[in-house]
Amino acid sequence: MLNPLGALLRDAGRQLLLPRLNRVSRDYKADGSLVTGADLALQDHLLRELNHRWPDISLLSEEMSEAERRRALDNAAHGVWVLDPLDGTTNFASGIPYFCISVALIRHRELELGVVYDPNRDELFTAERGRGAELNGESLCLIPSDLALRQVAAIVDLKRLPSAMATHLATAPPYCSQRSFGSVALDWCWLAAGRGQLYLHGGMNLWDYAAGLLIFQESGGHASTLDGEAVFLPRLEKRSAVAAVDRHLFDAWRRGLAEYHQGA
Repeated sequence: MLNPLGALLRDAGRQLLLPRLNRVSRDYKADGSLVTGADLALQDHLLRELNHRWPDISLLSEEMSEAERRRALDNAAHGVWVLDPLDGTTNFASGIPYFCISVALIRHRELELGVVYDPNRDELFTAERGRGAELNGESLCLIPSDLALRQVAAIVDLKRLPSAMATHLATAPPYCSQRSFGSVALDWCWLAAGRGQLYLHGGMNLWDYAAGLLIFQESGGHASTLDGEAVFLPRLEKRSAVAAVDRHLFDAWRRGLAEYHQGA
């Protein structure tokens, strides 16, 4: 299933997404987030193809209504595809080459498959539960480092964090350098590839994180919510994430954040 799914995303990215880069109509959803014609064109194409190839599997996408998403999760006896047709819409609409297509498969309340395609770099990230992760067919395997927290780079979304935590990280960061790129799915994949060592996000949607999280975990990374729970839940509620590429950095990162989370 991974190979045809990867080919589907690669073709869609090349044929439907890149030709629209920075040449799309803009609109805004009720929550204020941006949506473009590319989001909708990709969603229509991918949902049609997924339903044609695997008709027994339910479909859930970012651009569906809340009621449609809930029905998809409630009627997932044979699994549910979780699709973000364009993760990084603001980047895409602004001509910033950091966005992707993301698809995950949930079965029996667990993440089973994850595929993320970055058309700008022609990078296809894939993972299957218990079978590891790959980038363009080459294994992704994070190697523990001997770096201290103060020596590493962190990918942090400050605007969704508790105010005390965001202020602390902005004024007295415990790491060497910080980035915020604008695509949750691709952030997880870059961490899986060793492009950064720490991650922090205050509230991700299921379609944003599902595929990328599986890829990161199958590469050997460590993650939890700010409350110490598993990040993934087969529900629509937003989830926070604290992550690192190895255990000693993960433990140090969580300890350093704990007092600012408790005081939120």
